Amino acid sequence: MYLVTGGAGFIGSNLVAHLAGAGAEVVVCDWLGSDERWRNLAHHELAGLIAPEALAAWLERTPPERIEAVIHMGAISSTTEADVDRLVGHNIRPTLDLLAWCTQHQRRFIYASSAATYGDGSAGFDDDGSCAALAKLRPLNAYGWSKHVVDRRIARIAADKRPLPPQCAGLKFFNVYGPNEYHKGSMQSVVARNFARARSGEPLRLFRSYRRDYADGGQQRDFIYVRDCVDVIAWLLAQPQVSGLFNVGTGSARSWLDLADALFAACGRRRSVEFIEMPAELVPRYQYFTEARMQRLREAGYPGTFTTLEAGVADYVQRYLVTDDPYR
Repeated sequence: MYLVTGGAGFIGSNLVAHLAGAGAEVVVCDWLGSDERWRNLAHHELAGLIAPEALAAWLERTPPERIEAVIHMGAISSTTEADVDRLVGHNIRPTLDLLAWCTQHQRRFIYASSAATYGDGSAGFDDDGSCAALAKLRPLNAYGWSKHVVDRRIARIAADKRPLPPQCAGLKFFNVYGPNEYHKGSMQSVVARNFARARSGEPLRLFRSYRRDYADGGQQRDFIYVRDCVDVIAWLLAQPQVSGLFNVGTGSARSWLDLADALFAACGRRRSVEFIEMPAELVPRYQYFTEARMQRLREAGYPGTFTTLEAGVADYVQRYLVTDDPYR
């Protein structure tokens, strides 16, 4: 049995699709609300569905040996969340509680961190999980800080040679796009938010650059297709001896204009872009460049290839966004 927290969310539901499709028993812990995220799960057989506030009681009555691994994807994922107490209550405390449970019962633990922990990138994008390396990072927003707190806590436990789960792996996801992100509103990828406009030939809206060394649309991100993220998690589940803090990106930064080209090409349209002003509060916290250093995951033995931006956007558009049922 696999317990997937945040299993109705974006990356979580794609993982549930993979595990359930492989015949695994999957229990999802999540809130479904009223935004139709239930559709992220509608195609798959589930062994259980638990509200987060009921998780502790469920864990107490479930024999630990039945749980092969806890994959913790649940979190507030908004980079603009201003209520830090909410981030502590949803992102930090539940992660550390699950870490403690997995340690006590010696169950495997895989959790979602984020590239937002790297801040403006001035300290690089090396997924060095040591206490000293993590201490140099300065997240630009409270969401990134909430993920960083957990990374640093686990690093400290490891450095002090105190017990951890038999497998403990944190994943620093970069800019993920793909099916089942439709409930995320303004936090959807640019592909999802602009697909309808691109399909109808309207301009794709991108933020202007506020730095002389980046042209408008020249800001760069490491865009990774959600299918590749799931492949990394599936590989870790098949490699219980691998622990650590790992970047999950492609290792290749691409510009927003590259993404626009890929989206319009997938829609059979000529690129059309208009640049808009960035919200004032975002200007000092905006990342102009992200690129995952992928050597550590490779050195751990990961053999997979990563989908190119063009191939990933085309697959997303043609297999999901243009269909009547865009859910995986």
